[in-house]
Amino acid sequence: MNSGQTLDTPIPISVIGAMEPQPAAFFRFLISWLTPDLALTAALMTLLWVFFIFGGATALFQDSDTGWHIRNGERIISTGLLPHADPFSFSKAGEPWVAWEWGADVLMGTAYRVSGLAGVALMYGLCIGASVWMWFRLNRAAGGNFLLAGLFFVPTLTTTTLHWLARPHIFSWLFMLGTVWLCERMPHRLRWRHLVLVAIVAALWANLHASFFFGPLIALMYAAGAYLRPLIWEVRAPPISKTRGCSVPSYIWLALAASAGTLANPNGWRLHQHVFFYLSDSRITDHIGEFQSFDFLTPGAFPVMLTIAICFAGGFAALAAQKPARFLLSMLLTALALRSVRALPLAALLLLPLANGSIAAVLSRAAGLAPGLRHGLDAMLDYGGRLQALERRFHGFALVPLLAILVFASIRTRAGFPANQLPVAASAVVASLPPNARILAPDTFGGYLIYRFNGERKVFFDGRSDFYGAEFLRRFSRLEGLRTGWRDEFNCWNFTHALLPPDYRLIPALEANGWQELYRDRTAVLLSGKPRL
Repeated sequence: MNSGQTLDTPIPISVIGAMEPQPAAFFRFLISWLTPDLALTAALMTLLWVFFIFGGATALFQDSDTGWHIRNGERIISTGLLPHADPFSFSKAGEPWVAWEWGADVLMGTAYRVSGLAGVALMYGLCIGASVWMWFRLNRAAGGNFLLAGLFFVPTLTTTTLHWLARPHIFSWLFMLGTVWLCERMPHRLRWRHLVLVAIVAALWANLHASFFFGPLIALMYAAGAYLRPLIWEVRAPPISKTRGCSVPSYIWLALAASAGTLANPNGWRLHQHVFFYLSDSRITDHIGEFQSFDFLTPGAFPVMLTIAICFAGGFAALAAQKPARFLLSMLLTALALRSVRALPLAALLLLPLANGSIAAVLSRAAGLAPGLRHGLDAMLDYGGRLQALERRFHGFALVPLLAILVFASIRTRAGFPANQLPVAASAVVASLPPNARILAPDTFGGYLIYRFNGERKVFFDGRSDFYGAEFLRRFSRLEGLRTGWRDEFNCWNFTHALLPPDYRLIPALEANGWQELYRDRTAVLLSGKPRL
């Protein structure tokens, strides 16, 4: 024994670890890697839910836009070049096209080449699971309670299913969750390496999905919150911490780094201009269902209503907890969620963890409550805290590849576009038509036809609404609605065939003008006729 060491001197933990028998240490290491915490448990359960309850092997492909994303990705891989002109349609063939999600297209094309549609489905299923994992991590970063996280997870999961699709926006969920997590865990001093890393991540985001502008926007909202907090409340100067810091300059530097990173894309600042004009053009967005308000009267809408209610409650709880940045973000995303179905999953993913942290903080120090209620709240919060402390020793990441392999094996032969929503069966008849056939089909069919015929059979219309533009959407709306001038609109395209959903009013109108039915099922009707009525 060293002369300076007594029996009462504590032995360092590192020394104890070194003294511990190796089999016991390995056993604990194995248990840690095989036992998931709450975040990973929920993520793995969500992965199973996606494919065995939600039916993700086909349900993820409900939106036919997945088809053109895959084929565009394959073209980029084959040529090594980004497209700058439309390769898929006969209505706007060769016109300038901004492929703003080319990075996601490449990932989808790569997954498809490696393992077909099952690989694409698994990639997006894993991304959805990763979003759930990050959602729980954000709950912890925001100071949320373990039990409240479990309760809030139910409406979160239900709300996000509204947009469970094999499309690039799923990648954006990961970036947004990461941005809010970083703002909640902002170090007191940002170093250059932090800013460089933020810029690199922002560049990846800008090449994967058009929601990249949320990165700088969220950072600026946290900067505004840090600025407003001492103006609203009497705030004591907190001690400098390596894990916490809410300085305005830090958030501004974060926003600047993220903004600079988004310029690292093939179109530079013109991408920002394109996205701005697209999203601000109501003549386009008014024709797109996912940009419309959610119908709260539909059956099963209660979890979505609950999500909105928690968002509002969390926003005002944030004010009570002296977190103005959370309040600003809650008001913005809740307003967007009420305006657009597309924003509902974002509100659930970003705001409910923040609401958890704010509500838990308010409940922990609420004064003037009845003794019984105060005791019950304290017991609940303490129990949640103990559970959270207990699970910190586990993570269970070894289960992820094992479960991914099992899921892939189960969907490998079942993955595909849903035949009850897209013209899967009708496409066999379409394949027998002349290569130069000009087929009238809605955008909901266009993406699948691009996929089915590898982009070789040109389509009239698909889901790239920013490319086709407001005037094209207006003309198509007049045509499908049989409004005044629809015949002239129809004749100017010289259609030889029409592939339409069975409930389209255009079908009897064409048949009344001599067009003949070639095929019909519950999903699509194929007609043939003269190019002019």
